[in-house]
Amino acid sequence: MIVRETHLVPAGINGVRLSDYARTIFESLPSRKGVAKAIKRGEIFINGAPAGSGDWVEAGQTLELVDLQQRAPKIFPLPLETVFEDDDLAVINKPPGIEVSGNKFKTVENALAGSLKPSPRPDALRWPRPVHRLDYSTSGLLLVAKTAGAQRLLGQGFEERRIHKRYCAVVMGPIRSGGSIDEPIDGLAATSRYEPIEIVPSLRSGHLTLVDLFPETGRTHQLRIHMASIGHPIVGDPKYGEPGNTLKGKGLFLAAVELRFPHPATQQETTVSIDVPPKFASLLARERQRWNKFNG
Repeated sequence: MIVRETHLVPAGINGVRLSDYARTIFESLPSRKGVAKAIKRGEIFINGAPAGSGDWVEAGQTLELVDLQQRAPKIFPLPLETVFEDDDLAVINKPPGIEVSGNKFKTVENALAGSLKPSPRPDALRWPRPVHRLDYSTSGLLLVAKTAGAQRLLGQGFEERRIHKRYCAVVMGPIRSGGSIDEPIDGLAATSRYEPIEIVPSLRSGHLTLVDLFPETGRTHQLRIHMASIGHPIVGDPKYGEPGNTLKGKGLFLAAVELRFPHPATQQETTVSIDVPPKFASLLARERQRWNKFNG
């Protein structure tokens, strides 16, 4: 067990809920929700004992935020493309077909320490931490914190919807105008916007559309579920797509291509973007060529 942060409760603090107090003292806990998760995982201690969700804080107590992992993760030797990096954070281009984190060895998180420079900041994390997730099959931009302060502030940014993401996808069928989808997912409100970029004819699918997607909430599989719900599933989606929707060996045609966020150290608006993956353009060009050839 590694103690990440320690705090001695000063005089005058009595009868304050741990869930309210902890988020004001621990740099790496961004919110009440983050505190609740840490308590549930057994990562907050009061006077050397694991804290409970109903505990209260009193003067003189010692609060500790711990990391239950005994040592830094074993480095997974996966070369990662670093799109942006400074002393506080990094943005990497996640390849498809790999988990961001979890109990497996082959994860992006286990590859980060071998790909990024250590931070010289006083609150540098022992190893870089992703601050959000991308699906196993989704490629693209992933925000990574290198300091406790960046982890906390970026977490707040996601919770307060001050971090904006743009995805690019190829979907089935023609989409001729932009729109918005408000469809709950697992009982929770979820909103996505879409804007068509290019429509191509397809012998196989009728039409394919290259779209920009903007999730305004962050539910699991949100874009995949929402596009399927309006009859335009993302190409290569075996879970929410239609029979014949996948292309052998090509994967899911969904990529996170832009992040816009207030930098945690300066609060300046920062935008990081990448090009649409080459396989998207290749698919559209191939479908258009086949259509033209068949139709003379």
